[in-house]
Amino acid sequence: MGEDGRLRSILLRLLLGAAAQIYSILIRLRNFLYSKGWLRIRRVNAIVFSVGNITVGGTGKTPLVIWLCSQIAQSYGCAILTRGYRATQNSKPTTKNYSDEPAILSEHCPQARVIVNPDRVAGGVEAVSQFGSKVLIADDGFQHRRLARDLDIVTIDAGRPFGYGRMLPAGLLREPVTELKRADAVVITRCEQADEVELNVLEEKLRVFNPALIIARSLHAPVCMKSQTGEEFSIEKLKGKKIFAFCGIGNPDAFFNTIKALGAELVGSKIYNDHYHYTNKDMDDIYEQAGGAMACPKADWILTTEKDRTKIADSNIAGHRGKKKELNPKDTQYQIPLAYLEVEIRFTSGEDKLKRLIEDTLGGKIPKKQLNKAKK
Repeated sequence: MGEDGRLRSILLRLLLGAAAQIYSILIRLRNFLYSKGWLRIRRVNAIVFSVGNITVGGTGKTPLVIWLCSQIAQSYGCAILTRGYRATQNSKPTTKNYSDEPAILSEHCPQARVIVNPDRVAGGVEAVSQFGSKVLIADDGFQHRRLARDLDIVTIDAGRPFGYGRMLPAGLLREPVTELKRADAVVITRCEQADEVELNVLEEKLRVFNPALIIARSLHAPVCMKSQTGEEFSIEKLKGKKIFAFCGIGNPDAFFNTIKALGAELVGSKIYNDHYHYTNKDMDDIYEQAGGAMACPKADWILTTEKDRTKIADSNIAGHRGKKKELNPKDTQYQIPLAYLEVEIRFTSGEDKLKRLIEDTLGGKIPKKQLNKAKK
């Protein structure tokens, strides 16, 4: 659309640009009011870490939250505060029943409480009063300024760090990049998808916005494949295999590139909206395409992300797939194994500095931010 000279495209660009300007003004005003103390910031009786970003879409926050929790949960009563965007919960009131990011956090951080509440202050109060949590991790908390925090960590995707330089809705920026001045540390994620020159330039730009930033680099490293039943497979099995991949995440290209980097042949793919919940009809369509429909070569594996896997489990796809008796025995597409790719964050530089910053915050060596003279 950026190079389209048709009148409709020009008008649309102008409209989006104007909306982005208005949005930018509103966000700047909001941040100004918080910085001046005219909007109230609440402090809870716990140390608060925030992991967030400045763009929409997937920047790798969840693996970093899991890593951060692993650093502190053994020694402190820890809770993770998450908005749980489009997350669902079954009838039993336990976080184990959530889908989407809360389910992943609950599974990978069994030693921590996962509190799902769009109001992070209320979630923090619940974690402290009901569970005695001493440390809180606010997932996607950089813009949620009403909750005072002791350490702000921001994730920046190496592939598209600043949302094409434009605010929503013209670009992907949730707030101006100058607001990185509020951050204490930046973790550049998916560094495997950028070269050394690009990473150095990115670090230089980050230093312009905030010279005092602790900057770490990281990779999203595939660990294994897992089936719906939890059976684990080595990622070595992907080499030379034909893969049909699908996902509903903020950065689908990163997922597809990871598959190809593992030596697999991506013969087909399907992208859904972020946080999409899959129906039986969706899975029928996926299996049909993976099985050789629509001029797509038949796949050896169907692969998705761990986040998407939680949305498949909610609709009991595994049971549906195994009990569909009306299938013709010749419909071999339903025999294609379905698995998800499990990844973890691995640091290539800056991990020691980030750990020291976390330890200093936990040890009280860094003064708590006096935001709006917030009361405990």
